[in-house]
Amino acid sequence: MIRVLVADDETLIRDAFVTLLGLEDGLEVVAQAASGPEAVAAARHQRPDVALLDLQMPGLDGIAVAERLAAEVPECRCLIVTSHGRPGYLKTALAAGVRGFLPKTASSAQLAEAISVVAGGGRFVDPQLAAEAIGAGDSPLSPREADVLALAAEGSPVEEIADRASLSAGTVRNYLSAAVTKLGVANRHEAARLARDRGWI
Repeated sequence: MIRVLVADDETLIRDAFVTLLGLEDGLEVVAQAASGPEAVAAARHQRPDVALLDLQMPGLDGIAVAERLAAEVPECRCLIVTSHGRPGYLKTALAAGVRGFLPKTASSAQLAEAISVVAGGGRFVDPQLAAEAIGAGDSPLSPREADVLALAAEGSPVEEIADRASLSAGTVRNYLSAAVTKLGVANRHEAARLARDRGWI
């Protein structure tokens, strides 16, 4: 019997996963969580074989939870199921030790198969998302450029970005200009949109 933890901050989605997995032979949901910290605590307590994690949750996102579990509950393998299936997120998740990555558009049969594969020590990545990740390539942005661009994506003016990033306004403009040039777009708004679409910020 594969013991599963289900973590998703949306109650309806979480309940649906629990119900679907309850219909599968060989799977048992042993814990549920509505946030990243709850997922870590539940995994510590229940020691599940697989943690089914939403990518974006309060407190800690799915990737941060996976990193914590790799250190604290190493026998628990992590599978992310998300509606934010962007190539950059997939690469970051795999680098963090996540064993599986599926969009929420996957079928219940695919989900059950993914859990089984991951529990057995394998990897399971949605083929279309894997192809998109290969096609998108690695982010050309430096970590600082990505940080500044992420703040710009919120619509903040240069002065506010400078204050929040503890940089001068001139340095922020330089980072934004570099990001625009590297991404081959017209302005910082387009740069932020492109970087977000590819999961680079």
